[in-house]
Amino acid sequence: MLEVVVSGLVTGWAIAIPIGAVGAFLVTLAARTSFRVGAAGALGIATVDGAYAALAVVAGAALSALLAPVATPLRLASGLVLLVIAALTAAHALATSGRVRSTPPLRPARAYAVFVGITAVNPTTVVYFAAVVLGNRHLVASPAQGAVFVAAAFLASASWQLVLAGGGAALGRVATGRRSHLVTGLVSAVVIAALAVRTMLP
Repeated sequence: MLEVVVSGLVTGWAIAIPIGAVGAFLVTLAARTSFRVGAAGALGIATVDGAYAALAVVAGAALSALLAPVATPLRLASGLVLLVIAALTAAHALATSGRVRSTPPLRPARAYAVFVGITAVNPTTVVYFAAVVLGNRHLVASPAQGAVFVAAAFLASASWQLVLAGGGAALGRVATGRRSHLVTGLVSAVVIAALAVRTMLP
């Protein structure tokens, strides 16, 4: 069972650690709000990772075949959603540059829902988990092993996303001035937009 735990942890970290658009958005959101909001977003990402790991364990081969024909539309949809987020981030940074934190802060429940949504539209995660599971069927040969694998993958993802949220919150405490908030907001928008374009490219 230890091998299953290690495999789940490694698999979860491998998909979580490369920072893409969602991770960049998480860092900047935590920087502009609080660790509590960032942590809620982090758990939203980890929830989807855990759910996709569970789907891969239950029906990995079927999911891979089902997603193959729609992978391109899903990738484009994911990129478009991120472009909208980039635009909203830039607009918010410009609108509040003269009045830091004058708008009501994003609530943790909403941050959780937002990150569940933007993570769920990325088909890469479920395809990745399906490939890992299909290549290591001996590790999830029983329901108990499958459950342990999923739990370990969720914990690995959550641990890394919480690190990102903590780093973002620490950045936010340092960058407290009006100009700093404007700069971090615009940089965030540019990074998210660039990664969104990259997501849409084949």
